[in-house]
Amino acid sequence: MRNSTIDTLKEALRCRGINQRDFAAMIGKDETAVSRWFSGKVGISRTNLAQIEGILGIKLGNTDGPDKKTALITGITGQDGSYLAEFLLDKGYEVHGIIRRSSVDFRERIAHLEGKPHFHLHYGDMGDSMAIVNVVRIVKPDEIYNLAAQSHVQVSFDSPEFTADVDAVGVLRILEAVRVCNLQDTCRIYQASTSELYGKVEEVPQNENTPFHPYSPYAVAKLYGFWIVKEYREAYNMFCCSGILFNHESERRGETFVTRKITLAAARIAQGLQDRLYLGNLSSLRDWGYAKDYVECMWLILQNDKPEDFVIATGVQHSVREFCYLAFKEAGIELEFKGKDADEKGICTKGPETLVGKTLVEVSPDFYRPTDVINLWGDPTKAKAKLKWNPNKTSFEQLVKIMVDSDIAKVASEGAAAKVRTNLAEYLEKGIVK
Repeated sequence: MRNSTIDTLKEALRCRGINQRDFAAMIGKDETAVSRWFSGKVGISRTNLAQIEGILGIKLGNTDGPDKKTALITGITGQDGSYLAEFLLDKGYEVHGIIRRSSVDFRERIAHLEGKPHFHLHYGDMGDSMAIVNVVRIVKPDEIYNLAAQSHVQVSFDSPEFTADVDAVGVLRILEAVRVCNLQDTCRIYQASTSELYGKVEEVPQNENTPFHPYSPYAVAKLYGFWIVKEYREAYNMFCCSGILFNHESERRGETFVTRKITLAAARIAQGLQDRLYLGNLSSLRDWGYAKDYVECMWLILQNDKPEDFVIATGVQHSVREFCYLAFKEAGIELEFKGKDADEKGICTKGPETLVGKTLVEVSPDFYRPTDVINLWGDPTKAKAKLKWNPNKTSFEQLVKIMVDSDIAKVASEGAAAKVRTNLAEYLEKGIVK
């Protein structure tokens, strides 16, 4: 067996944190036999090589196998990454994802995929160029979807340097890794860009030709990512594109994002577990879509005949106030908004008797941003025409319902679990359970 094959295998195991003993158990071999492979004393048979390739999802030799495309996803543990992984697996891809080493497990969104034969994870970090190069060299992807980012606008004001390193320079690290591994002619790259590039908007709605005016450290970092992708496309003739994603939500959205904060609060207030929801600017306008629909457009962008940038949006705009009203209504509570600006309040007019007449939503200046983007509205005409993508597969009303229904179930299950824990503590205290 060629040393390069063994070296690739060893590096793949190292990146995934798999030791020699665990690897032997994975493939059902004696550890001594594996040790002899690694030392070069004996070669790996074609049958064993094919088995290892199937388990790890990488190409080690010239074994015959199905003509599968291989995709590498950064940010695979996030909302978009988890949906994209599911989508690509359904398309028959070998799917690889990069995850950060951590003492805390943040993989709940992809837990149901782990253990599947064509799903593979590697350790790496967007701030570590060598780790990215190693993963790209091992996987040799046909497509890379760079979704990893510090994606919270407010956090970017608190951590601007970290945001720049990951969201700006991180994109450069991906592009350079592809060049270093000599994959620039075969690997297509999708960069997740953002509607925040438009920032202090200069026209409504925004399309691919609208001037950018970033209005936060997050947006400025993402603008570098957008332009460096364009530069590598033109300078090195690489197939790399940006999808300018407008707000896209789902039941997997992080709880610090405003939409999920609203749906979770509506569920908790309806079940008597929270008194009030505090928000920032209720009049901010956004173009909200369903993340599960948007990952299809990401894939379509890389299937296009030539590399181009596309706006990914629904073309329909709503205010934070509208989202809030609909979410509470789905939870069985009707609100009436009274007052203006920082004095605006959402008062319950219909719902559980204990809530009627109470203020359930209130504006807090603590949630105002130093510079706030108030009017984002995307024009998906190009994606609809060139990619045949349907941006309105899931309506705004359906999106809100999906999120609220999920959070109602989540809160109910957590409440039941809390009661069990409380009861058990009482029983232990009284000596009923030993």
